[in-house]
Amino acid sequence: MRARIFQQPKSSMQSGNATTHDWLLEYGQSEQRHADPLMGWFGSGDTRSQLHLRFPTKEDAIAYADRESIPYDVELPTPRIRRPKAYADNFRFDRRQNWTH
Repeated sequence: MRARIFQQPKSSMQSGNATTHDWLLEYGQSEQRHADPLMGWFGSGDTRSQLHLRFPTKEDAIAYADRESIPYDVELPTPRIRRPKAYADNFRFDRRQNWTH
């Protein structure tokens, strides 16, 4: 079972990025999930797949995984490209075309 070290992406439901600075260590699933015959819920005996560890830096997460002999993969975050926009840009006149929109 390999662990995954990554930065959590920004939630699309909010504009802030407060939870995106920490690095997470998340265990992979080592057992197959099975359906409970009575309730129909899915479950497994693997409790590590429910565990999410937070670290302030990527190096701290890697050091923990090395110290505990946990095999891991590091996923680097993709850089966000911010394009500032102004409301006035909707009404700018382009000489090649009559209007920009």
